[in-house]
Amino acid sequence: MSHDAPTLRVAGVQMDVELGDLAKNRARILEGLNQAADANAQLIVFPECALCGYGFESREEAFAHAEPLPGPSTLTLAEACARRGVWAIVGMLEQEGDRLYNTCVLIGPTGLVGRYRKIHLPFMGVDRFTDPGTDPFALHEVEGVRVGMHICYDGSFPESGRVLTLLGADLLVLPTNWPVKTECAALHMVPCRAFENVVYMIAVNRVGQERGTTFIGRSSVADPDGRVMATAGWDSEELILADIDAAKARRKRLVRIAGKHEVDRIGDRRPAFYGELNRPATSP
Repeated sequence: MSHDAPTLRVAGVQMDVELGDLAKNRARILEGLNQAADANAQLIVFPECALCGYGFESREEAFAHAEPLPGPSTLTLAEACARRGVWAIVGMLEQEGDRLYNTCVLIGPTGLVGRYRKIHLPFMGVDRFTDPGTDPFALHEVEGVRVGMHICYDGSFPESGRVLTLLGADLLVLPTNWPVKTECAALHMVPCRAFENVVYMIAVNRVGQERGTTFIGRSSVADPDGRVMATAGWDSEELILADIDAAKARRKRLVRIAGKHEVDRIGDRRPAFYGELNRPATSP
């Protein structure tokens, strides 16, 4: 690793989740956090809705398993992060007044540091009933490494990763609940997004079944060359680990052969030609 920029060991905890059982899921998350900390991980990532499950059938049912921020779960996790000197990103349902969000939180040794509310909502699971996030994408610094959070379906929109990259992200984090028939995303999205943005990316999925839906695992981490550094299986609870070198993510101009083959996927953009991206979607 280089010495001119920070490094970070990141872990992904691929786990099963019990729908609606916050106490059980919280205990399992703490187990995974301690296992990852024992492996010297500094940032530990858990799946989307890891605290509560995903397959709720009404807004009322989902709201009953949502928590405010800060709340009981984030306070418990903050204590664990302080005790182990680590950071964690955990998916949950968040309530704020009468609003309901699919959220992931960043918790560090000093407590709750940041949150991200899912912007792109597919018509499935609890996302049929949650409110779309309205906060802009943002970065958070973890041990000097710039981390950008988004959630599951957000990753299907390359604009999400690109905006976080333009903000200066070294590492894109994507907690997910990928079910059967999303195998293409699990296999190809992570290395593709890492490659096109010259960043690291980690996606952490769940396994198991929930109300007839099977989740497919395949959590993975890719480096800025698009190489998969670690990957988990299709149906097993696993811990994946990778070492992030921020210098590699910050070196956007790639010199393959000096003066003959040099590319910069950020610097070579032509925004004047991208106006169509800002037009509202229309039905075909």
